[in-house]
Amino acid sequence: MFYVYYALAAIFIVFWCSLWIVHLIAILQAKLKFYRKVDPYHGIPYEGVSILKPIKGVDANLYHNLETFFTMQYPVYELLFCFEDGADSAIPLVSNLIEKYPDVDAKVFVGGSFVGVNPKINNMHQGYVAAKYNFVMISDSNLRMKEETLTDMVQLMDEDVGIVHQLPFVWDKEGFAAALEKIYFGSAHARIYLFADFMQVNCHTGMSTLIRKNLLDDVGGLQAFGCYLAEDFFMGKSIMERGYRTRISSLPGLQNSGSSSIRGFRERLKRWTKLRCAMVPHTIILEPLSECLILGAFTSWAVYVVFMWDPIVFYLVHVLFWFLLDYILLSIIQNGSLPFSKFYFIIGWLYREINGPLIFLSAFWDPTIRWRSRVYRLQMGGIAEEISPKLKL
Repeated sequence: MFYVYYALAAIFIVFWCSLWIVHLIAILQAKLKFYRKVDPYHGIPYEGVSILKPIKGVDANLYHNLETFFTMQYPVYELLFCFEDGADSAIPLVSNLIEKYPDVDAKVFVGGSFVGVNPKINNMHQGYVAAKYNFVMISDSNLRMKEETLTDMVQLMDEDVGIVHQLPFVWDKEGFAAALEKIYFGSAHARIYLFADFMQVNCHTGMSTLIRKNLLDDVGGLQAFGCYLAEDFFMGKSIMERGYRTRISSLPGLQNSGSSSIRGFRERLKRWTKLRCAMVPHTIILEPLSECLILGAFTSWAVYVVFMWDPIVFYLVHVLFWFLLDYILLSIIQNGSLPFSKFYFIIGWLYREINGPLIFLSAFWDPTIRWRSRVYRLQMGGIAEEISPKLKL
């Protein structure tokens, strides 16, 4: 029995060491990739870009977020605003922006097309079919765009690259919930995202992504992914399986929703957890074991078994160094002063680390996924079916 304990302890120690390598690679990736100087023009014609903007409803920041797409420093692009409902309250807002910027090629599509269970795919489909250019950008409505971002993304689209996507990050906002989002997206989420990009593992998220349209058309177009809720993951999977690479933009994607709440943040992470477990089943084991507090506890036991080290001291040192590396990574991605104090970071970081495993566990209590007013059930492999909600949402 001693040898079983010893072998198990050795496995935890090796896994623990590998996670520190992940930390370091993510920090190096962030330092080397982000905020490079973007050359406005290379002297070669730029590809036109069709930008799909699926929109549902209005929030406090929607106008300012959308306006940043009208003021981008890029020579040839079109904006394709897609609405599921003709009575959507955001349509007048978009119309005002189109009138304000008459030189920008912008169109509105209403009604969508039913091509699957994914409401985002259904909403965007009309705009996708009408897209004039081979480079198609899918961009969520809560995204704020810097003037040079599209130029940067197009410059990274080499011949062997099929997707250029942005690391999800958060625009500076006030409040604990907003700080919690920034801490999560700039540390725990960014760490895995950057490491996956380094390993060329599919980590593509559809929040802000530039794709070669012909690669989607080769497999049936946008509607081919309408059976999935995580359409972005399966788009990336399809393109990478055909030998194309993905690349991360040097400018993170700045999410800027009109309101932030702890409950909304938790529900979002629960939804993502359910999707990951359905698409990549080994996540069920690896993800909770990769959490700082859980991994630290198991490894503290392991070093006691193998080396007779004090487990409490080891655990505290483990948490301290994890905390410091997360702060370094967040600071690199922020590329400036954080909008909150170091004390605020400590509180937010501890809250996230304590709640991370709890959110993961709570995701299994209810196997359904709630997305806006719809409820879905996931099958293993990621295919979704819409079901009637038990409660009015």
